[in-house]
Amino acid sequence: MSWIETIEPESADGELAAIYASLKKTHGGVDQVMKVHSLRPATMSSHLSLYQSVLHHPDNEVPRWLLEAIGVLVSSINSCQYCLNHHFEGMSRAFGDRIRATDIKSGLLSGDIDELPLSLKEKAALRYASRLSLEPGNSDVSWIEELRQSGWSDGEILEINQVTSYFAYVNRVVLGLGCSTEGETLGRSPAM
Repeated sequence: MSWIETIEPESADGELAAIYASLKKTHGGVDQVMKVHSLRPATMSSHLSLYQSVLHHPDNEVPRWLLEAIGVLVSSINSCQYCLNHHFEGMSRAFGDRIRATDIKSGLLSGDIDELPLSLKEKAALRYASRLSLEPGNSDVSWIEELRQSGWSDGEILEINQVTSYFAYVNRVVLGLGCSTEGETLGRSPAM
């Protein structure tokens, strides 16, 4: 449930019913993060499109598990348990190793990125996401240079920036409107 009125799939019509049908087909249900947009189907459609492009586009070059890990990190910084729990499940599935994913999650939650059992390149991406989340007004070109020097291309840097920025947005949607995971299957993700 959320703090505002939502329209349930069985009561939807028109554009909203079509979006709900697509969500049910691609991942078996409609999570609260999408239902919260039901009074404005255009924002639901746009949110879904952004989500799919940032996390699930087939042309993305950054590994999906790392994009999901950035989501876990940013959601932790923003105290958004809803997104943290959903995207830990996504990270774990994408990673293919729940034990290692759990270790990475623990490191992300502790905030000690440099101690994570990851490559220097991967740690640089996570440091960027953390800094952009905590101190966006202090960003400068040196942050991008650090990513380049770690081996990230400019296209990959854009992906890292976009997933970090997406979670800043979605965490505020979830927290500001009171989304709950009650009754949800964690980690469902709409396919492209």
